[in-house]
This record gives sequence, structure tokens and C-alpha cells, in this order.
Amino acid sequence: MASVFLYHVVGDLTVGKPELVELCETETIETAIRAIGDSTECGIPVWKRRLSLIETSEIRQQRFVGILNSLDIVAFLARQECLDDQDRAMKTPVSEVVVQNNSLLKQVDPATRLIDALEMMKQGVRRLLVPKTKGWKRVSKRFSMFYNGRWLKSLETPNSSTNTLTMNASNLPSSSSPPTIPTDKFCCLSREDVIRFLIGCLGALAPIPLSSISSLGAINPNYSVVDSSLPAIEATQMSPDDPSAVAVVEPGSSDGRHKIIGEISASRLWKCDYLGAAWALANLSAGQFVMGVEDNHHTPRSSLPDFSVDLSSNGGGGSMRARKFSSRSVGFNAANTSFGAGRSMYRGRSAPLTCKVKSSLAAVMAQMLSHRVTHVWVTEDDTEDVLVGVVGYADILATVTKHPANAVLSGS
Repeated sequence: MASVFLYHVVGDLTVGKPELVELCETETIETAIRAIGDSTECGIPVWKRRLSLIETSEIRQQRFVGILNSLDIVAFLARQECLDDQDRAMKTPVSEVVVQNNSLLKQVDPATRLIDALEMMKQGVRRLLVPKTKGWKRVSKRFSMFYNGRWLKSLETPNSSTNTLTMNASNLPSSSSPPTIPTDKFCCLSREDVIRFLIGCLGALAPIPLSSISSLGAINPNYSVVDSSLPAIEATQMSPDDPSAVAVVEPGSSDGRHKIIGEISASRLWKCDYLGAAWALANLSAGQFVMGVEDNHHTPRSSLPDFSVDLSSNGGGGSMRARKFSSRSVGFNAANTSFGAGRSMYRGRSAPLTCKVKSSLAAVMAQMLSHRVTHVWVTEDDTEDVLVGVVGYADILATVTKHPANAVLSGS
């Protein structure tokens, strides 16, 4: 296991992170949309209302409800009753939409080792709640264990006359818990924050980052797909979880292979026109949804709804303005061809983010961070756009930590 995970603590990743502003489950969908626009991983933690000024970490954990993402909201707004009364739908409490899962967040101490934080995320945790301890300024030096003096004392041997410590990773304490000043201020670390930190430590992770994702076993063959000819709403019925994405593929060939032409995902819908996307999700095929209906001659423009929601942070409610649904409303740039006219129609922003099976892990990490997405679709090397799997945050974290620990720690 790369020693970088032993030399750093969670507090190192919190530098510059803003203080957490809780989204209460009683807030409206309209408020949640604005909050998600400023969030990471296309989702935001949802909390039950706080009942007291002072609370323990156990009570705080119990107040956490789940993580609400953009796909959850668009799927909710695509219901017929929501399309019939959009104003009422936007005023719906978040509690009626968020998928409850209390295990997606865990509170940890700033001095928790990064290796332990990664293990939590491998087990399904997607957010780490970290206290913003007053005066926390320093960053890990050679050993994260030096944050706690009793660690050093417990690791010294009677015959030790130097500061050199040699041990296996399994002999290190599982976590750090030095005394901290009670605080009501927290920041939230996501898996994107961890990946962003790791990409700055590529040298310490060598040779893993330069190895292909196929050789590392990072490609996840379990993913959701929907035929482009099927209703787009069927993608939400598949309940994609991690990543929250469904690949839109061309009609299946005789050999069972699929060509990916787009996706319906939380990443794509992150900062979209939610009402326009909801109408499209409920009324269009998956292929039309990812292409944008303005360029589809089969869909008369007169049939498109004239609505949108103003998501600007002006302190007031969303305002309705006339604008027809377009591909750009859901984060895509449609081509100047009709649906089904050929491969060129999938160029531009409508093309899904893909990599090849021989792509390096570092290249995939860079793709994800530069495009602010939670996953990258993997296609065959020799055939254009034939889908073979997906690489998400969970797959990367599992890959960089699964190699045997043989690092030797030295104080020199």
C-alpha cells in the first residue's frame, strides 16, 4: 500500500474547505436545487432539524438523512402530478424526495489517518464530516502519527536509541483520536476531494497511476444501460446508485455489444434546467433526451413547454420565464442533424465522457476532475464506443488501496 496514505491525515484535506451549511429535510426542492449547484459530486447531504444547541457526534450522525442528487430531483419532477403543477412541485419538502441512507456520511476527527478514511469510503461512506478545529493550520509532515504524542510513545521500543521506526502498516493504530476542542463548525469532504488530493501525489503512488485501468482491475463491469429507443423515464426506474448514471446505448446488436451514445446521470443534470429536463425525461425517448429535441424533426416545436426556473442566487424564489426545452437545458449540445441520421449527431457535449481499457489510471482521474464528473465510461480499444464498463470514484479508491502493504516507515 502506498505510504502516502500513512503520512497524511484527514485534516490535511480540509484546508480551504468552506464551513458546512446544513440543508434541512423541511427545505423545498427549489432551495435544494440551488444548494446542489454549489455542491460536489452532484449531491448534497440532507439533515433533520437540529433540536439543541449542543449535541454529541452520535446525535449528529442520527440527524443525517441521506444525500440528494440532481437525478433524484429531475426524476421526481418528471412525475405527472409534478408536471401538472410545477409551482407546487418546487415547493415540495426535500424529505419526500431524498433517498434515506444514514450510512453515506460519517463524522471523523481531523487527525484520522487518510488510510482509515479511504477504508471508510471503500465500505460505502461518501462524505466525511470533519470538525473545523480552531487553529488547525499545520499539514502532515513525515508521519501523521506525530500528531499524537502517545502514538510515538507506544511505538518506541525499550532498546530504541534513535528516532527510526520500522514496522508494517498493520502495526499502526487504526485511527487517531487526539483531544479536540468542541466545535459546532464542520466541513464536509467528498470522494472528489480525496481524488483531487491523490492526483497531487502521483509520484508516491507509482507505478499504479501509470498502469492501465484494465491491468489494475479498476473497470466495473456492472453498470446500467437503457436502449436509446426506450422512454427516457425508464432510466430512473433502474435506480442507479454508484455512480448515479445510466448509459444510453444504440439498439443491441446480434453479438450483445452496445455502443454508448450518451448518458442520463446526476453529473449531466448537475446544473441543468430542472423543469425542462423533467419534461423531457417524461416525454422523450432516451436517445432524444441525450440529443435534445430542438434538433429532432419528429418533435414539433409547438409541442414543447414554455417554462424554466431561474436558479440565480437572488435571495428570492425561482421565477418562471419563457424558454423552450433544448439540449443545452440538460447539459448537452445537440448536433445539426435529425435523430437517427448518423454517428455525427452524437458529437459535441452530447458525447459521453469515455476512456479506453488501456487508458492509465492517472488519465482517468484527470478526466473526472477536469470535467467534474463522478465516473468515466470505458470502451474497447479497437472498436469505437463499444461499452465494456465504467470507472467511478469507488473503483479508483479500491484500486489504489488494494495492493499489499509492504511499506517501511522511516524517520529519516
